[in-house]
Amino acid sequence: MMTKDQYIDSLRGLHLNLYSFGKKVENVVDNPIVRPSLNSFAATYELAEDPQYEDLMTATSNLTGKKVNRFTHLHQSTDDLIKKVKMQRLLGQKTAACFQRCVGMDAANAVYSTTFETDEACGTKYHENFVKFWTDVQNNDWGVDGAMTDVKGDRGLSPSKQADPDLFLHVVERTADGVYVTGAKAHQTGYLNSHYVLVMPTISMREGDEDYAISFACPTDAEGITLILGRQSCDTRKTEEHNDIDVGNKVYGGHEVLVIFDRVFIPNDMIFLNGETQFAGMMVERFAGYHRQSYGGCKVGVGDVLIGATALAGEMAGSAKASHVKDKLIEMTHLNETLYCCGIACSSQGTKT
Repeated sequence: MMTKDQYIDSLRGLHLNLYSFGKKVENVVDNPIVRPSLNSFAATYELAEDPQYEDLMTATSNLTGKKVNRFTHLHQSTDDLIKKVKMQRLLGQKTAACFQRCVGMDAANAVYSTTFETDEACGTKYHENFVKFWTDVQNNDWGVDGAMTDVKGDRGLSPSKQADPDLFLHVVERTADGVYVTGAKAHQTGYLNSHYVLVMPTISMREGDEDYAISFACPTDAEGITLILGRQSCDTRKTEEHNDIDVGNKVYGGHEVLVIFDRVFIPNDMIFLNGETQFAGMMVERFAGYHRQSYGGCKVGVGDVLIGATALAGEMAGSAKASHVKDKLIEMTHLNETLYCCGIACSSQGTKT
């Protein structure tokens, strides 16, 4: 597994084609707007180094038998699912932000089982491709961004019926060695801090949508990919001198980017679905199940910090004993613990595919 410092150094070797405020960002790692989100992602490596969190932050790979970061683990039991939720709550408490590695983990588990069933039905080799790729991910402890959301268009029309074919990412050319894809994935919260992107369809597909039923992985700095950093209301405060007072969560934070694919080449051995429309919905649903489970951890961890901050604000304002303030804090705590209970409950009731 990588250490936190090794992880940050590894990102310096990427050549991301990122634009912010209309200009190309030459140094993504040290960019003051991006860096807080990098720090959040780096916490997933830092806590895995801490012996007191070893049980939550690491697991034994079913692919290699080696110790791996739990964010690269393929769940094997309900115990794995419960530890995943507890790990996510811990990281939410530590960062009070999105630590961005959950989508890639949830995508991997969805693709792992879906490719197995696709191969059984269609005689393809997608599962073999994915196992080889994910073994490399585990051995190198790479960060992987999961990309599902397309920019979409008319929600009443299927991808192949849109006025603009690029509103959903799709195959534009097939060759003996692989495919070329064009389109975009929106709202990508972990992309800038990841080594690879794992792409999935965004909705169920039907006959005629074969070019849109595509899943694959590629390096985040692959040729043909352009990134546009999304704006947040107070992001420029991070660039200002003496910004400790009103920048909010100064050390940790988040970002999102629009990822534009312009004839990006994907070799055959990195393709996990390619035209099998009947399995696009399975991949989407399995990802959604895992990711909703994740919210029982990460959002609750952030909620813990928000509740504590709210209580502190009440103390500082002299209103901590006011009944309406106490009632609101109690309600926040009740909602937060209910969400956590739902995450643990669904984990404990999980069944093997």
